Amino acid sequence: MDRVKFQLDEKDIPTTWYNLAADLPGEPLAPARNPATGEPLTPDEMTQTMPEPLIEQETGTEREFEIPEPVRQIYAMWRPSPLYRARRLEKALGTPARIYYKYEGVSPAGSHKPNTGIAQAYYNKQAGKTGLITETGAGQWGSATALSAAFFDMTAKVYMVKVSFQQKPYRRALMEAYGAVCVPSPSPETAAGRAVLAADPDSPGSLGIATSEALETALANPDLGYVLGSAANHVLAHQTVIGQEAVRQMELADDYPDIVVGCAGGGSNLAGLTFPFLGAQLRGGPDVRIIAVEPASCPTLTRGRIAYDFSDTGEVGPLFRMHTLGHAFVPPPVHAGGLRAHGIGPLISRTVEDKLIEPVAVGQTGCFEAGVTFARNEGILPAPESTHAIRVAIDEAIRCREEGQSRAILFGLSGHGHFDLVAYDKYFAGTLEDDVLDDDVLARAAESIPELRNA
Repeated sequence: MDRVKFQLDEKDIPTTWYNLAADLPGEPLAPARNPATGEPLTPDEMTQTMPEPLIEQETGTEREFEIPEPVRQIYAMWRPSPLYRARRLEKALGTPARIYYKYEGVSPAGSHKPNTGIAQAYYNKQAGKTGLITETGAGQWGSATALSAAFFDMTAKVYMVKVSFQQKPYRRALMEAYGAVCVPSPSPETAAGRAVLAADPDSPGSLGIATSEALETALANPDLGYVLGSAANHVLAHQTVIGQEAVRQMELADDYPDIVVGCAGGGSNLAGLTFPFLGAQLRGGPDVRIIAVEPASCPTLTRGRIAYDFSDTGEVGPLFRMHTLGHAFVPPPVHAGGLRAHGIGPLISRTVEDKLIEPVAVGQTGCFEAGVTFARNEGILPAPESTHAIRVAIDEAIRCREEGQSRAILFGLSGHGHFDLVAYDKYFAGTLEDDVLDDDVLARAAESIPELRNA
């Protein structure tokens, strides 16, 4: 068979989200801090932007959180998502490796993002919010927020990084089709946006800037619930439905991964696939090599430093201990917009710090090359973000061929690339380039990290 599909039934949708914090060795995860006092953020302070159940998930150390039945019912529209064995790709590579991929592009929004979007919309609706407000990089999270708001009869407003707003007009159109308002960021609507535009009228924007605008808007309007698409502990937990299903599906395949690969931006797709496998390992299960793949143009894990820093450029939100390039960092306008975050989820950062996850940085042209190879063999055009995982999965499969080793490789295909054809068009035209960041650029951005700025 060219491609083998391992599919679960609706009854197999997970009933709980998994919390890796329960199984972390050593010290507990470092808490978020109040930027004004430097003290750990209290639950009362978190209520400004988060309903109580999400606060419990954000700060809790229990291993599982129950998934509300209304959320599971909506999940059933596309979950469980399929897991495939890529036999055609294996043959094309001439590798003895067994390559599997978990495909999240079957969701209505085309990516993994609704796994947390639906959950956050549900809890905000329960808390009496009438609308959702958020930021988005490439538009996958904005699309998921718009979809989730529509399902719960709520309004939605999305601040989209300006360069992605310009590069991906069909993402914006999808959000509008679901009923959302999409605003290019930086915008003149907020103090944070106006400050950036005053300093640089041609700013391409960044996820940090868009986050500042969304937070500022949410704090000024108590009817709006602020939702976020990555990095936060509760978001990573929501995404573990991916990995929990994949564990079951690998059992159907009578196999178990030696290597698990995920693309890394804020960390949600990576955590969603890998945390259930990592948790099993920490509890005495099989060892798994986990690889986090990020863009060389936004090398948060590979060239950033671990420090308390803001998740947003305007310093509106709290401080998180994480790998960061500095919240003033504005990445080049590469097409993997969803991976252009200056900081990554503290839980992801901790696993890298503890050498449980191995970070790798790759250039965008090699990623698009891998994405095209995958599409021509497996028939699915991957999102630019997903091509990072595909690049490294292919590299590992080639290494297996060269070493004569048969290993099982599982990677996350976090979404399809149907709204990213402009990027593929530029790749085919030969106009995409690999941005190289020199040390001076990173050093200047790092000066915005509070402990360095105040030294």
